[in-house]
Amino acid sequence: MVFQDPYTSLNPALEIGDILAEPLAVQGKPPAEARARVRELLDQVGLPSDAIHRLPREFSGGQRQRVAIARALALSPKLIVCDEPVSALDLSTQARVLDLFLQIQRDTGVSYLFVSHDLDVVRHISHRVAVMYHGEIVEQGPADVVTRDPEHPYTQRLLLASPVPDPDRQEQRRADRHRLLEIQRQQHEQAGVLA
Repeated sequence: MVFQDPYTSLNPALEIGDILAEPLAVQGKPPAEARARVRELLDQVGLPSDAIHRLPREFSGGQRQRVAIARALALSPKLIVCDEPVSALDLSTQARVLDLFLQIQRDTGVSYLFVSHDLDVVRHISHRVAVMYHGEIVEQGPADVVTRDPEHPYTQRLLLASPVPDPDRQEQRRADRHRLLEIQRQQHEQAGVLA
């Protein structure tokens, strides 16, 4: 699992080497084998080997998230659950971490269950998408289809919620999003009258 907040998901009292070795020790790996795997993991996520002896607080948010990714990879899983793993990062760091996720997937074949409210992030990382609204799947399909031409109003609102750098386009997106909210509110009122 890779959590949203890379700082609180890492034990602040343990050095990075100990954090990464912990799942290996639980599985009974000999210390020498665990140390070699920790070095391999650091290299895989683009962190220097001296990170082994440093504490989480000595790293930036993006670097801490790389540690969390390395920990998730420690036992060579087939699936990693990623719960909003880039939402706490700035945009340039988000892009680098997403590219790292993609590179790891190409190198290892690991699958991700990637949870996010940001459809731009979803489009970048996912092959297939399922959109949930109030605990139910309301739309699903190939990522490029669902994130570029959504059918469900909630998916449309999610897409319109992502900011764009052009103020005129952003103003139009905001108006479109409010229009969709109003339509949905009216539908809920009508459904209440009919019930």
